Amino acid sequence: MKLGIVGLPNVGKSTLFNSLTKAGAEAANYPFCTIDPNVGVVPVPDERIEKLGEMYHSKKITPAVIEFVDIAGLVKGASKGEGLGNQFLANIREVDAIVHVVRCFENENVVHVDGSVDPMRDIETINVELIFADLEVLERRIAKVARTAKMDKEAGREHAFLLRVKEHLEDGKMASLFEVSEEEEKLFRELNLLTAKPVIYAANVSEDDLSDDGASNEGVRKVREFAAGTGSEVFVICAEIEAEIAELDDAEKKEFLEDLGLSQSGLDKLIAASYRTLGLMSFLTAGEDETRAWTIKIGTKAPQAAGKIHSDFERGFIKAEVVNYEVLLREGSLAAAREKGLVGMEGKEYVVQDGDVILFRFNV
Repeated sequence: MKLGIVGLPNVGKSTLFNSLTKAGAEAANYPFCTIDPNVGVVPVPDERIEKLGEMYHSKKITPAVIEFVDIAGLVKGASKGEGLGNQFLANIREVDAIVHVVRCFENENVVHVDGSVDPMRDIETINVELIFADLEVLERRIAKVARTAKMDKEAGREHAFLLRVKEHLEDGKMASLFEVSEEEEKLFRELNLLTAKPVIYAANVSEDDLSDDGASNEGVRKVREFAAGTGSEVFVICAEIEAEIAELDDAEKKEFLEDLGLSQSGLDKLIAASYRTLGLMSFLTAGEDETRAWTIKIGTKAPQAAGKIHSDFERGFIKAEVVNYEVLLREGSLAAAREKGLVGMEGKEYVVQDGDVILFRFNV
């Protein structure tokens, strides 16, 4: 899973990226301090593999991971090349979802690129630039298809479809809100439009607004209202606090969060929102050599889940021995769970569930 962190300059993007990845991306109080997209790979915290690793005395514990890409601050005109915009818009095309950091805090020492704090104006600025970039893609595709549209029925249908998408975007609407039929889905995906990507809004607030999860912050309220209308998730974060949390070990982190009256860090919130937004979950494999979490789409069947481990597993799939994580921990071993009939022997149609611990059987 790859997430792109976007937002206007000086909204807390790089500070958030640093705290999430501890990658040390340069953070400074001026635009474009992030010239190249910084990339960090972050393990997904999962106590299930920790406990299974202890039970199996595993030599190696491998969590699922998320790749974060910190994309330089966009400004008005980015789609036309302003503020180094073009190269960074291209980087957004490579991600699975966009994390849009929105400034919802006042701080006279941190300059806002537009001179004042206005979350909705900031969201509109970014969205307009993404729409303009998508329109350029569509116009090139329309010009290409138009040459054969009159003589070829399939090209004619594609041309009509592209014109409908273009009209939708010209109305200021994101491609994610465009209704697509089953026949049009493949073509729509091929366009790889920026505004078709899922968006998670990170409302960056001051420490004072954390305790009530931004409920008393007018800017956060507006972001939540906007996101609800687009089917997007919002989580409240204080990038400065996250930077402090990033320096602590697990025990200190827990105590620090409790002192703030929080149950989750911003990273925890973001990971949960990402999995929900992208429809993801994890199944587990466990043994003496390695205990590991594997990320798959919800609804994935056993052979395709096996293919996440190795393509040979999917090709030669025979059966999957499946036991629920909690059942396995309670019984103490796979053998004990088998004896009680708690391990299922599942075939090709089995839909993998979150927290399944699976032993795949396959032919080489």
